[in-house]
Amino acid sequence: MFNEHEQIVLTAALTGDEGEELKPGDVGTVIHIHPGQAALVVEFISLDGSAVAIATVLPSQARPAAGAGPAHAATPPAAL
Repeated sequence: MFNEHEQIVLTAALTGDEGEELKPGDVGTVIHIHPGQAALVVEFISLDGSAVAIATVLPSQARPAAGAGPAHAATPPAAL
């Protein structure tokens, strides 16, 4: 069972609500829970605090972050 404002870790790759690519290991914060925990709305931010994505996540695609290791840091894109 998940709670609002809880950090979660993705266990599956998925696409954010605006097409962003999210990977297993990405860490986000639950900002809304649909009735019956049918789905979670999760916000993902970068290490500098910038918003990266908001995604609808099924409970089967995430686990609580409690006891998890450090936050997952994606590799930045190559310089242009």
